[in-house]
Amino acid sequence: MAKSRKKTAKPRKSTAKRKPSPGRWLRYLWRAIFGVAIVIVALIALGRVLNPITTPYMFAESRRLGGIDHNWVALTAIAPAMARSAVAAEDANFCNHWGFDLPAIKDAIAEGGNRGASTISQQTVKNVYLWHGRNYTRKALEALLTPVLEALWPKARIVEVYLNVAEFDEGVFGVKAAAQHYFGVSPAQLSDLQAARLAAILPDPKRRSASKPTDFVRKRTRAILSGAATISKDGRSACFES
Repeated sequence: MAKSRKKTAKPRKSTAKRKPSPGRWLRYLWRAIFGVAIVIVALIALGRVLNPITTPYMFAESRRLGGIDHNWVALTAIAPAMARSAVAAEDANFCNHWGFDLPAIKDAIAEGGNRGASTISQQTVKNVYLWHGRNYTRKALEALLTPVLEALWPKARIVEVYLNVAEFDEGVFGVKAAAQHYFGVSPAQLSDLQAARLAAILPDPKRRSASKPTDFVRKRTRAILSGAATISKDGRSACFES
């Protein structure tokens, strides 16, 4: 009689899912970071040719106020004095740096941080792509994105976008709306004095007026007029003037 063979039981496959290894999670993380970086660079690259319809801050103010005054205007349709005045007021070495004015930053640190040292490039990044307010996360993102903006946009484009998204009064954004709001003229018709007045209120537009200037605004306007003339003579306006 033949011996019966014992059937050997096959080992059951474990149905439990294996957890991804730390190395796999790290690869996923790097891929995600790389994907986000590609999207951000693409958005900034598009900003070189496409005008932003709105910005995070403009959108928030529009909702708060029930609307804002804002109309886009090309840099070629803005009086040259306006661009020179803005640069003289906010970033006199704009044409000579790659996004950060290191001497100005050192001076601000030496003075205890009582005055800002943000360049027009940094302010453009903040206004177009980020949010307002003193926040370390925002400042870190601003520091990362500013060199990208400088690498992808010409200086003239940075000035053009800056002048079109800057706040000049509550609910008044961009130089076209500001010129009409304060002086009843087009941006191409701005005089040197009017341009300097608009630049003088840029750091604090909600508490300063270009049409009803305080003694402080008048003093700052005179300094900006002098500074605009200086950067025109010494060539520091050449990078954004055709």
